[in-house]
Amino acid sequence: MGVKGAILGDIAGSQYEFNHMRPKDLDWKNVPLFTEKCRRTDDSILTLATKGAILESERKDKEPNFTKWYHTMGNNYDGGYGGMFRQWLACDRPQPYNSFGNGSAMRISFIGERYDNSDDVVKFAKQSAAVTHNHPEGVKGAIVTAACASMVKFGGKGKQEIYDYVYRFYGDENKYKYPISMSLNDMRQIYKWDVSCQGSVPAAIRCVLEADSYEEFMRNVMSLRCDMDTLGAIGGGIAEELFGLKDIEVKSILSQYLEPHLYDLAMEE
Repeated sequence: MGVKGAILGDIAGSQYEFNHMRPKDLDWKNVPLFTEKCRRTDDSILTLATKGAILESERKDKEPNFTKWYHTMGNNYDGGYGGMFRQWLACDRPQPYNSFGNGSAMRISFIGERYDNSDDVVKFAKQSAAVTHNHPEGVKGAIVTAACASMVKFGGKGKQEIYDYVYRFYGDENKYKYPISMSLNDMRQIYKWDVSCQGSVPAAIRCVLEADSYEEFMRNVMSLRCDMDTLGAIGGGIAEELFGLKDIEVKSILSQYLEPHLYDLAMEE
C-alpha cells in the first residue's frame, strides 16, 4: 500500500513529465493512463530506495541510512535526475544542498505506509528529506505527504481531515500560489510547471481531494500543466490508501515498467 500508488503515479505521469510533452488540448478525462510512452523515473527509484532503507533498518535494528540508499540506488539506476541531485550522486561524501524541490515529497510514500505513530512519521520524513532537501519547505513537503498517507491508513481519516491537516501548512493564500483551498477548476487556469514542494505538494493533494478513485486522481493530475510524474508520485500513495487500486492491473503494470529487482522491492511486504 502507498508505494505502489506512488510508483503507478510516476509511471502514468511520465508520458507527459515535462511541460513541452503535454499537448495543450490533452483529453485528460479519456487519455490512456499507461502507454508505450510511459517509463519509471527517478521518482520510482528513490521511492523504493526509501523503502529499502527502512526495511534494512528494521532487519538490523538501526536507524535507516537514507544517504547510502539514495546514493547507491541513484548511481545504479538512471532515472532522469535533476542537476543538483546528479551532483550529489557524484560526491563520495554527499551533503545536503538546501533544496526545497519536490524530490523530498515524491520519494516519501513508504514512511506513511509503514508508521502509525505521528512522531515516527515526522522523524523519518525529516531524516529522509534532510540528506538532500534540508530547506524548511523541502522538509515540510515530505512530512505533509507522509502524514496524509499515514492518517488514512492507520487513523481512518478521510478527505475533510486531510484537508484540515494540509491547510495548516499550505493554507496561506498570500504565501502559496496554489494553496490547498484552491479548487482544481481555478488551478487549471493559472498553474504553471513547478518543481518546488510549495508548488507541488498542495496541488497533488488537491488532486486527491477532488477524486473518488485512484484513476480519477491521476486524471486530475493530468489536467494540470505540471511536473506530472512527480505530482502522481506525491499524491499516488495517499490516493492508494484512500481509494485502493481496484480496476488497475498493478502486478502487470509494475512488472512491465520496473526492472526485476525494483519490482521485487515494490512487491515486498
